[in-house]
Amino acid sequence: MQTLSGKKIVLGLSGGIAAYKCADLTRRLVERGAEVHVIMTEAAKEFITPLTMQAVSGRPVSDSLLDPAAEASMGHIELAKWADLVLVAPASADMIARTAAGMGNDLLSTCILATSSPVALSPAMNQQMYANIATQENLQTLENRGFFIWGPASGEQACGDIGLGRMLEPIQIVEHCEHFFSHKPMQGKSVVITAGPTREAIDPVRYISNHSSGKMGFSLAQAAINLGANVTLISGPVSLPTPLGVTRIDVTSAEQMCEQAIHFAKKNDIFIGCAAVADYRPTTIAQQKIKKTDKSNEMTITMVKNPDIIASIASLKTSRPFTVGFAAETQDVERYAKAKLIKKNLDMICANDVSIQGQGFNSEDNAINVYWKDGQQALPLNSKRKVAEQIITLIATKLDD
Repeated sequence: MQTLSGKKIVLGLSGGIAAYKCADLTRRLVERGAEVHVIMTEAAKEFITPLTMQAVSGRPVSDSLLDPAAEASMGHIELAKWADLVLVAPASADMIARTAAGMGNDLLSTCILATSSPVALSPAMNQQMYANIATQENLQTLENRGFFIWGPASGEQACGDIGLGRMLEPIQIVEHCEHFFSHKPMQGKSVVITAGPTREAIDPVRYISNHSSGKMGFSLAQAAINLGANVTLISGPVSLPTPLGVTRIDVTSAEQMCEQAIHFAKKNDIFIGCAAVADYRPTTIAQQKIKKTDKSNEMTITMVKNPDIIASIASLKTSRPFTVGFAAETQDVERYAKAKLIKKNLDMICANDVSIQGQGFNSEDNAINVYWKDGQQALPLNSKRKVAEQIITLIATKLDD
């Protein structure tokens, strides 16, 4: 069965003993209908020959960034545009590090830089190299940017060590490719997501904000893209890379976020209000820095309510999207979340207890309870990336109800 019929895959081989598996990997991809164009680094050619890879792929192998014949037509750019998926297997520690650093000093790394298509990496290296904090941080950086990380597996390695670091078997990588190209439940849907904190200015140097890192909202954007949606991300001030394929709108204050959110919500099928929006803002903003004086030990700032973004969108009379809210609570999570669901006329609400250490604000993990009119579902503690996938999948099922 040609499950990958017509799919165009650039298969990049970096240096590592696991490169010998790539002849079988390529054969299996081709058998399933994929068109495979192989790029090899100089190190990869020490482990398996270009002639072998040409024979199993049925296409000439590319291996040089400075090939005059290929570059006469901007070969690396054409390959980057041609691919439906760029798959790097094996992805060595060096290849992962250079990709994370944005280097483009060979054909494979340049193709990765130049492509707008998804990129998947299948790590393969010694278990100690894989466990090294530098490798782990590089992988986390790439995952945050929207790269897919497939593997590694655990087991006996060529050096005799046992542990994580083995490249997945060819059939496992093929299964990942089939899953990647399979029907996506959000295909054709458009989503707008708010993320991060807002900052409410007091004077030119001070502001009121909160501890939101934006990680949950950015994870939702990545999950929605992965499941086939078109995504617009409206973000408060955060230091996070934009997921590949996501349109990002940067804002600072709650009023700015509200304006953009209402504008884009009317054009989208789904609105997810994940941002931690400040409830109040100073009534007036001082034009100059407020100076400390010796006359008083106190300062009084008069505050006014910010617009309620999620309620404004849920109350739209026309072009109203499926509206999902978030409730970050420190007590009585279920009671407050259900009350907010009803009061603000939401279709769904995701509630979490931010008082629990290790989940919520500034954490890599989260645990969510999702509520809707006639049901609920608990999503146990997991990485924000995994929780986000579960939330987006749940939204997709509710759209089909």
